[in-house]
Parts: sequence; C-alpha cells; structure tokens
Amino acid sequence: MKKRFIFSALILVLAVILFAGCGNGKYEESGSLIIDADEALELVNSGDWILLDAQKKTSFEKEHADGSVNIERKEITVKRQVANMLGSAAQIAEVAGNAGLTADSNIVIYDDNNNMDSGRLAWTFMIYGHTGQIKIVSGGLSALKAEGVSITDGTVSAAAAVYKAGNLDTSMVIDKEGVLALINDAPENCAIIDVRSDEEYNDGTIPGAVHIEYLKNNFSDITYKPVQQIRILYKDAGIMPEDTIVMFCKSSIRATQTWAALYNAGYRNLKVYDGAWLEWSIDDSLPVYKPEIPGQVQIQVEDAS
Repeated sequence: MKKRFIFSALILVLAVILFAGCGNGKYEESGSLIIDADEALELVNSGDWILLDAQKKTSFEKEHADGSVNIERKEITVKRQVANMLGSAAQIAEVAGNAGLTADSNIVIYDDNNNMDSGRLAWTFMIYGHTGQIKIVSGGLSALKAEGVSITDGTVSAAAAVYKAGNLDTSMVIDKEGVLALINDAPENCAIIDVRSDEEYNDGTIPGAVHIEYLKNNFSDITYKPVQQIRILYKDAGIMPEDTIVMFCKSSIRATQTWAALYNAGYRNLKVYDGAWLEWSIDDSLPVYKPEIPGQVQIQVEDAS
C-alpha cells in the first residue's frame, strides 16, 4: 500500500512502541493480498495476471475495466437453508473455467461494493486451494478509475479453460455447531467478530461477539487502511494474531471483507461463519444477545451483505 500511506517519523516510532508491548503474538507475512490500484495495473499490464471483475453482471455490462472478466457473487454462492452460502468445488471449477482461469492463474480482483465482493471471491478461490497468486484492488473500480484505467461496457466472453478446484480448506470456514461449541467451551485465544452495522448489532448478535463494523477497515474513499492501522484497530478490541478469529455478518459477504483486511495484516487463524446471522437468527435453539432494544432491521433474501 505504497502511495497514500506515508507515515511521519513520529507515527512510526509510536507504532514500534505499541507493538513492542503486544506480548508473544506473531504476525505472519503482511501486505500479500491487498494492493493499490497503480500496483494492480502494473501487474495486469505485465501480461502475467488476469483482471477479475466481481461486480454484479448488470453493473459489469454498464462499465468495467477494459480487459477484465466478470465473476459475480451469485455464480460462486448457493442458497441452502439461507442465501449466499459457499458454492461447491464443482461449481467454482465450472465458473472459474468459463472465465478462462486455471488453478495456477495469477489474478487481480476488484469490485464496486466496499471491497466486499472482491473479498468474497478471493476467499472462495483460496478456500479451494487456488495455487496462483491472488490480489485484491484496494478501493475497487473507483480506485482503478482514479489511476486512469480504460473503462468500457458490454459483455465479455473469455476463452474457456480447465480449472481444477482443490479440496475445501476446512480451517477457513466454520458452521453453526462450531460457533456454538466456541461459545459453550469459551477457549482462550478465540474471538468472534460481528462486522455488521450498529443497528444490526443492537438488534441481536451471537453471544460474546466483538462488534467491529467492516467499514472501519476502509478509509472514506473505500480504500483499505494500511496494515499497521488494521493491527491497532483489532488489538484495541483485544484481538491478537495468535487468536482463532471467527467473523460473520448477515450472510458473510461483508465478513470476507474483514477476512481480507486481517489476512493482509498477517492474521492467519481466520474462520468465516458462512451461514452467518441469517442462519443463526432463524434457529430458536441458538442463544442470542441483544445489547439494546431491537431495531427494525429486516432480513432480506437478496441483500448487499
């Protein structure tokens, strides 16, 4: 994240002092997932990377970065009991192959939706063992426009390829039984993050969840905050790199935006609760914590979360 995040010497010194007192927690490689738009264009222009557009297909047809191929959310998700659940390996392989990808393709992903759908697509590829490099454009389409990317419209047909999806990486996802076990067992070094809005959180949440809205990972221009700021944000909430971290929203689209921010900051024990609040809230046997008087948030089958 090289261009806009040039810290003063004072801020750097304060960061060093802060992280010197973080205990035994160790961050893994950082900065490996999220890149600025100028870096993204350099990669794509090198000819060794494929630019993926994660907008809705209707939005893609109105405008998209020239040379990009579209994979929209509904192509990689499925409705089981609730909407937006992770698609099968066969489904992902078919969609990726139709987009001209192989499992070792190097891909750069952008969206127009607060980095939510690019995060979901990156998480989906990673959970099925994509072996090529994966990058997310910080700030999405608007950031690419600011860097002068050529914009076009219409549909795009890629030359089909054979994509071989790997086995599901079960360490990256958790179901409601797993979440309930964490609540009941209360193990050390474990955190559950509710990334929804204040209103949604106050209407009811999973007991013990820490509330950090996903938009706090972004600046106002929708670009991601840099690694050190992400680490400070979550450390201040008591979340450390050695923790097992579960995150959810309404349908775990926003949750994968937080997953991307944390992964990029060097956290690795990350699990997305894929069924999310949609699944949890309709099961009367599961506990719910209500911080305040319930609001009027309505659960939609088709939503932007």
